[in-house]
Amino acid sequence: MGDRVRGKSVIVTGAGSVGPGVGNGKAAAILYAREGAEVMLVDYNLEAARETKKLIDSEGGQAFAYRADVSDSSECSSMVDECLGQFGKVDILHNNVGIEIPGGITDTSESDWDRTLDINLKSVFLSCKYVLPHMEKQEGGSIVNISSINGIRTLPALSGAYGASKAGMIALTREIAVEYAPCHIRANAILPGMMRTPFVEASLTSAWGGDVEEMMGLRDAMIPIGKQGESWDVAHAALFLASDEAKYVTGTTLVVDGGLTGAVKTA
Repeated sequence: MGDRVRGKSVIVTGAGSVGPGVGNGKAAAILYAREGAEVMLVDYNLEAARETKKLIDSEGGQAFAYRADVSDSSECSSMVDECLGQFGKVDILHNNVGIEIPGGITDTSESDWDRTLDINLKSVFLSCKYVLPHMEKQEGGSIVNISSINGIRTLPALSGAYGASKAGMIALTREIAVEYAPCHIRANAILPGMMRTPFVEASLTSAWGGDVEEMMGLRDAMIPIGKQGESWDVAHAALFLASDEAKYVTGTTLVVDGGLTGAVKTA
């Protein structure tokens, strides 16, 4: 156990994992708890959140699991009320919920577009909308939004709705940071690149099929550092931004991608 967020109360949305392993939200929740925070584990799949709680409990951390659809206004409001009831405050909001439906613009149905924007972007707006008044009363807080490098560049597999939602998250983060800076509330976005997570493996399997290990090898070969990242890479970046170590950092985007965004494509 460390002390980097000791005494802080944290809401992590998307705190479970899709299938076996440790995804970005799960890793962040575990790391916050290891560093002394009490953590509210929010997920649409309550059993997935409970699995994260078991891991935190086994390490002596403090957490509770809660089911919510964070694209729904009333459920977001209830989520924040529950956190206040359990912990009395919300110091850190970590927004990690997201889906990806592959396809270009003409391939994407209107319903898939709406669903992607609701889950990926509207959920961030709603969770911030209900958390910010309490952070303002506390005269401080930190928001960490998990976006994607797809918000600033196109990836090999087209996903127009996903890219638009992640770009929107970057803009929303900036607007919150500027509006609430006088209240000592910080907001930052993390832009993960190609990561090997349960979510990515499930997406590759369902959307493109084929040999997952072969596809992972192809993805590794695209990264200048030589391999994809893992959930802990994103979690450690989030811990820094959420902690007081980043007290002068707000409205920024932290790219965690092994150099992919800066790489020059060669023939």
